[in-house]
Amino acid sequence: MSTVSMFEFDHATTDVAAWSILEAEFNPAKLHAQETVFTIGNGYLGTRGSFEEGFPGDQAATLIHGMFDDAPIVQTELVNCPSWLSLTIKLEGERFRLDHGEILRYDRRLDLKIGLLTRTVEWRSPNGHRFEFRFERFCSFADQHLMAIRCHIKSIDFTGTVEIEAEIEPHPTTVTIPHWMTLKSGSLGNLVWLSNETLHSGLELGLAVKLNVTKGNRALDVNGNEKHTSLLTSTQIYPGESIIAEKITAVYTSRDAEFPLQVALRRLVKAPNYATLFAAHITAWAIAWQNSDITIEGDPIAQVSVRYNLFQLMIAAPRRDDRVSIPAKTLSGFAYRGHVFWDTEIFIVPFFALTQPAIAKNLLTYRYHTLSGARRKAKEAGYEGAMYAWESASTGDEVTPRWVPGAKGELIRIWCGDIEYHITADVAYGIWQYWRITGDDDWMRDFGTEILLETAKFWASRIERNGDRYEINDVIGPDENHEHMNNNAFTNAMAQWNLRSAITVWDWLMRSFPETAKRLQQELDLTVDRVSDWATIAQGLTISLDPETKLIEQCDGFFDLIDVNLNDYEPRSRSMQALLGIEPTNQRQILKQPDVLMMLYLLRQQFDHETLRANWDYYTPRTDHVYGSSLGPAVHAILACDLQQTEEAYQHFMRSALVDLQDVRGNAAEGIHAASAGGVWQAIVFGFAGIRMTEFGLIACPNLPAHWTRLKFRLCWQNQWVEFDLSQNQAVCETIEPSIQLEFALL
Repeated sequence: MSTVSMFEFDHATTDVAAWSILEAEFNPAKLHAQETVFTIGNGYLGTRGSFEEGFPGDQAATLIHGMFDDAPIVQTELVNCPSWLSLTIKLEGERFRLDHGEILRYDRRLDLKIGLLTRTVEWRSPNGHRFEFRFERFCSFADQHLMAIRCHIKSIDFTGTVEIEAEIEPHPTTVTIPHWMTLKSGSLGNLVWLSNETLHSGLELGLAVKLNVTKGNRALDVNGNEKHTSLLTSTQIYPGESIIAEKITAVYTSRDAEFPLQVALRRLVKAPNYATLFAAHITAWAIAWQNSDITIEGDPIAQVSVRYNLFQLMIAAPRRDDRVSIPAKTLSGFAYRGHVFWDTEIFIVPFFALTQPAIAKNLLTYRYHTLSGARRKAKEAGYEGAMYAWESASTGDEVTPRWVPGAKGELIRIWCGDIEYHITADVAYGIWQYWRITGDDDWMRDFGTEILLETAKFWASRIERNGDRYEINDVIGPDENHEHMNNNAFTNAMAQWNLRSAITVWDWLMRSFPETAKRLQQELDLTVDRVSDWATIAQGLTISLDPETKLIEQCDGFFDLIDVNLNDYEPRSRSMQALLGIEPTNQRQILKQPDVLMMLYLLRQQFDHETLRANWDYYTPRTDHVYGSSLGPAVHAILACDLQQTEEAYQHFMRSALVDLQDVRGNAAEGIHAASAGGVWQAIVFGFAGIRMTEFGLIACPNLPAHWTRLKFRLCWQNQWVEFDLSQNQAVCETIEPSIQLEFALL
């Protein structure tokens, strides 16, 4: 069994093990990274894997979609909400905590199949008494507003009083920044509640908690402590006896209801017991996995790692809300402050579009709701149409900080929000892919077309004419190690694609929905000359491809930059930019992530195999694979499969699959790498399985790793489900009946 630090894969042959992430030893040095790893959620909120009893220096957090508030430097951030986890246990006044006493046995397990996090601890108190604790928790996948905890306390050799307190922390900070004021709080019987409001955005949160405690068959009295917004109970316990505490929490915000606390209280009063909630939760997860699971035989580590990445995507995806999207660090950490990047459309949307299309539609409709912000950004910059924010939050206005403090206190200028323009084409690309996969003409008519047209207007106003050529100067491409570049190949090619796709969708709209086309023609000033200009500009856009070598220059002058051999800097534990500095890296041919190769992946039908080979051979050794961007390895895995380099593809794939589980980059503490998680799925489906989307439907051209004996998954193409069952010797593809997709009524 492979072991990394305190983390190990539970990959025995049983079905249970194939779905479990196991931590067999507690290591405080890995506290924050493991809090990320053991994040749970339900698409409405995410809660880091902090301990119910707390631990010094922990980074406990519950993040709820859409709950933004103003913050210095980063402009706005997703706020840390009052925690539903807290359970304080005292044994004759002695508090149970893992930083006190002695841990005799410990394991923590995340069951991906049913979304359940459990922890078992055998503990000797400082006074020498032994206890066994078992904690369970889940965020209901059947009802997104409910969460539950069960704690089983068993005395091994202790006689005395056990006290249990379930508290709501009213004013948690977000990276030391306060965001909450309390409107009201109270308790009645075994219920306690809290109503908070964010300090600047004025968003309200209502949270209500119910605590049931039993000893044997007897329910214990629970009383409120309004001073601490908590519930208390105590009882006498003897060796061999057990106490079970069940804590159920309901939470709503003013994004859900006008009076969130009232709704939360009503929901909590009607909520069934823990066992019934858990049964509905398990059923909801079974339905979600039915169409989303990937089966890999012959590679237990890859199997559980893939399921882990898909689990993290599914618990971050808004299932019933189309005004939010998946942040770069999901709902699992504070990095990037809950902001949304191109990660969603390029890396995450394909997974949902082909397995859970309704979620993909939610993610893309968010871009329609934030179209006004993109229009404002374009206008402020002196352009037409819609220019999407590099970092987006609730309104779509740009929230990328322009200056951030460096390690030595110096201010560093961040240019991404000003000149990393490709995000605009990336949004359009995600919309086009959704339409192509689902055939959702109604959504494209009502939402998608307007975005493609407005983004095309932006590009036409941003692109500069230079003689017979058209150029886009002073940009940052996906690489990001190189700023203020002219004619970045990826940016130019994606702008070209955006312009041509807008023309295509406009022709379709005029034929299929002439009334909608007439309305948009007037609202967006779409003259015949304007659309004709788009075709001219697209045809003349500069993409520097050498016809002899087939090399595509990443940007003007890239081949004139200082060349380096990255092997000369090994071993290292930091990115090349961190080693050399921003400007020296800018002067060298060192890539943070694929740029030209990213273009060849997204627009693979426009380039031949020889072009891919030439650019792979050139750019791959110049890319910082381990400490550059987490977005890169999955893309390299897919392209390596295209080049029949399966072993190299597998190395890149596992680097992506394990990025959080093994803390490959040393930054797992900041939150889940969402784009990498989506890339893992793409590496399997578009890489190893070789799925191609054609006019005749989906086809498979598999190139499996040698030790994989089977790869099986389902995809939904144009409302038709297709199951792929691939092995080293055969590929079976068959149409299947659609699986049950249910929304759960309130229990």
